[in-house]
Amino acid sequence: MSSLELGVIGNCSYGALIDRRARMVWCCLPRFDGDPVFSSLLNDDSHDGVYSIDLENAVRTEQNYIENTAVLATRLFDSNGNAVEITDFAPRFLQLGRMFRPMCHVRRVRPISGSPRVQIRLRPRFDWGASAPEITHGSNHIRYVSSGLTFRVTTNAPVTYVLNETPFILEEPVSFILGPDETLSSGIEATALAFQEQTTGYWRRWVRRLALPLEWQEAVIRAAVTLKLCSFEETGAIIAAMTTSVPEAAHSGRNWDYRYCWLRDGFFVVRALNSLAEVGTMEDYLRYLRNIASTADGSHLQPVFGIGLEDKLIEREVTSLAGYRGMGPVRVGNQAHEHSQHDVYGNVILATSQAFFDKRLFRPGNMEDFHRLETIGEQAVRLHDQPDAGMWELRTRARVHTSSSLMCWAACDRLAKIARHLGLEDRAAKWHTRAVQIHGTIVSSAWNSQRQAFMESFGGDTFDASLLLMAEVGFLDPSDPKFVSTVDGIEQALRRGKHLFRYAAADDFGEPENAFNICTFWYIDALARLGRIHEAREIFESMLAARNRLGLLSEDTDPISGELWGNFPQTYSLVGIINGAMRLSERWEETV
Repeated sequence: MSSLELGVIGNCSYGALIDRRARMVWCCLPRFDGDPVFSSLLNDDSHDGVYSIDLENAVRTEQNYIENTAVLATRLFDSNGNAVEITDFAPRFLQLGRMFRPMCHVRRVRPISGSPRVQIRLRPRFDWGASAPEITHGSNHIRYVSSGLTFRVTTNAPVTYVLNETPFILEEPVSFILGPDETLSSGIEATALAFQEQTTGYWRRWVRRLALPLEWQEAVIRAAVTLKLCSFEETGAIIAAMTTSVPEAAHSGRNWDYRYCWLRDGFFVVRALNSLAEVGTMEDYLRYLRNIASTADGSHLQPVFGIGLEDKLIEREVTSLAGYRGMGPVRVGNQAHEHSQHDVYGNVILATSQAFFDKRLFRPGNMEDFHRLETIGEQAVRLHDQPDAGMWELRTRARVHTSSSLMCWAACDRLAKIARHLGLEDRAAKWHTRAVQIHGTIVSSAWNSQRQAFMESFGGDTFDASLLLMAEVGFLDPSDPKFVSTVDGIEQALRRGKHLFRYAAADDFGEPENAFNICTFWYIDALARLGRIHEAREIFESMLAARNRLGLLSEDTDPISGELWGNFPQTYSLVGIINGAMRLSERWEETV
């Protein structure tokens, strides 16, 4: 049965998910939003769509990342003391002055005890599992051919055994290099070893540059590496997750395709990585945003785009895959590209603001960028009190959502700060005045005097976890009685044990069943700002305990069983790990 006890590998061009038995159960090629050629995560009963190295009579597994890398090692043990180690990674390192990140997966297999007997199953499928590839082969390679994609697996294992899935005794190391239909320029084992050494070296150097907190370093490193893996470096886009259609709760129908770039999520990711002094991802993302802003031209800005700037993500259902644990539908595309979500204007400006102040950047923000942001700010002003689908993307109901208006305020507030930094005092005054006006609108329209708290929408009477962002973006001081009482109300309405729901009221699909992980992290942040550090640390530790064995989180957690649900790995959730650790950790200078 499928589960989210998965490891993630990738190289900022594509990603893959590996289960605890070293089976590749999800991999879209040639990029994150491509055809899932290995798709058994969404097709439990099928023997196809998987890439495995099976040890006969296996009884135990061990799995870990090589320290401070995205290289995953799995060890399989049988009942007679025989064992193998399988190492999976996607090559990523500097070569000839450029980042080498090909559509390539390397799998190295070696005996580590006894005489292990293994069986190779290499069963890609195409067209969302609907069609089998044409297979051809040579003495050291197998080609998998479809109308849309052809790739080659080059190996020094016996090709006949691989093609026929014949069990054989593994007497010496073998390697498998899955990639474009091209001949290797050097030996198979030498290439695989060299790729591993250089990829390991790259990640260790990348991690070494992070400004880590004193506490929870391993959790932060794993979250940071995985966030980096969710960036599509070619364009700068950041995906929300690597999967589609893993439901938010069992049989809920809340099955969405998250393999695209939400401008909201991208902002949270770059801000978290910035807190660790990793600005490269932000620079790439700003390049992506500049392209989006240049096409928006002051008009409607959709909340989500494809990783290649595609603006049409037509949502459809495919029937060739049964779904996670048979819980369909499996969806491709996302209707959110049609939505009006007014918080997006603030998210773009928030994500871009640092570029005007940070002297480390190769390409700092300039006057042209500022004028382009002003056109986005004009939209924020125009729409701050208009109904939208909100950040939770309600499909059949529009309201004036407080969180959307809040981000429109943030857009104006940051534009004022940027203008002042650029010496444009008249523009700074203009944007400050607009921020003050929107601030007043929110306070008068979203505040419920009867409940003594801000509500999720203007004139509403229910709570929403996104209200916790009021202190985080600087709308209210954490000591403001209005913020304190709003946090109290959210606790009473949305907290379940040590988890927080995003809202409790029924939506398009009924009442939510599982907690939304990022909301729990927002709650942790709010508690810390209120000085309730002990409570915040306790809940933060419980969230770390909710991660899978490799330190990763999905979108949702069942507050009773602790099981992970929702698309995986979820960038929002990993952002929460970093932000929580940075907020709560003891300081280096106070301890060391």
